[in-house]
Amino acid sequence: MRMRKKPNVGPRMEACARWLVARPESMAGTWRDLYPQCSALWVEVGCGKGKFTVETAQANPEVLVIAIERCREAMVMAMEKARDMDLSNVFFVDMDVAKMEGCFAAGEIDRLFINFPDPWPRKKNAKRRLTFRTFLRMYSRVLRDGGEIHFKTDNAPLFQFSLEEMEFLGLETKNVTRNLHENGPVGIMTGYEEKFYALGTPINRCEVVCHPIPEPEVQPRAEAEA
Repeated sequence: MRMRKKPNVGPRMEACARWLVARPESMAGTWRDLYPQCSALWVEVGCGKGKFTVETAQANPEVLVIAIERCREAMVMAMEKARDMDLSNVFFVDMDVAKMEGCFAAGEIDRLFINFPDPWPRKKNAKRRLTFRTFLRMYSRVLRDGGEIHFKTDNAPLFQFSLEEMEFLGLETKNVTRNLHENGPVGIMTGYEEKFYALGTPINRCEVVCHPIPEPEVQPRAEAEA
């Protein structure tokens, strides 16, 4: 569900400017300069209101966390959480995920989180799913060899689709589960995830080990008939 536009977003973001990376396209290869003592760089795509983001940063003070979100109304709430917790190892980027390859160097990221993305259920919109093969190829280029994608969704058809896309590209999956919290809460939850858990909705999760993926061959155009 889309968030309603709010007129005070600009001033609120300015009040949290310390946690905003205004020119991410200039940061490729230098993200760790934001937090020089970090041992790893983790990126969350589509952080929403940021519960998972800030709790992950708080629980892993040795890690630099970069959160990408294109909905400013949601991201400003995430930034305010980081401000209120006075976190120094998390920063936010106001950007569409599709543009991230222009902001990160090849192999720069150690781990990437995809939590409860839009399932785009209609078949004609499959290419918009954040686990479609073109997105997975992009992630594999900015993740280091052996880096991981951690993916969670409540949508069973999307999860099955994602596993098939990963298999198609030859990516290794591990810790695959279709009911993550079956025996009680596991790991840090997003805000949505807490609601799903309270309702008894099964949560699907997997981890993906990335490696360079050969680019698809470009089929030559047939020569025009004489």
